[in-house]
Amino acid sequence: MEERRMVRISKYLARHLRHDPQRIGLTLDPAGWVEVETLLRAAREHGFTITPDELREVVAVNDKRRYAIEDGRIRASQGHTIPVDLGLPVVEPPEVLYHGTVGRFLVAIRKEGLRPMNRQHVHLSPDRETAVRVGSRRGAPVVLVVAAGVMHADGHPFRRSANGVWLADHVPPGYLRLPS
Repeated sequence: MEERRMVRISKYLARHLRHDPQRIGLTLDPAGWVEVETLLRAAREHGFTITPDELREVVAVNDKRRYAIEDGRIRASQGHTIPVDLGLPVVEPPEVLYHGTVGRFLVAIRKEGLRPMNRQHVHLSPDRETAVRVGSRRGAPVVLVVAAGVMHADGHPFRRSANGVWLADHVPPGYLRLPS
């Protein structure tokens, strides 16, 4: 499949599995799952036909592994702006995690820490390179270092999504190392 088509399908899935399922008549279960056939039918009925092979390829090839298919169902791995319970257990994080952002947000981050904004969780990266890519989506990236081990020891829960993204409810400013 050509890259443009793959990106278009991935963005379509993100919109309807993470943010606005009702727009095409989907109802996700409490864990964010929907039957693959239901998704394909709804997309087709709303003028965006996706073949089963295209869907499987987008899920398999997506470099961020944003989606999961199990038992004939599909869901987004994280990033929801609608309430879902991904059923992810609390796990001990590595000592350090990273967050990619841009400079214009640093004043608020210094004051409030990292907040989920319109998502359910703050997304943290396991390595600096991933955080750079994330931050680059909005401009010149700034990488923040999160003292995840200390934060966890202080009682803040961490979860890890199926694609390796670390999730936290909030990262208070005291756990962040910010650029000067």
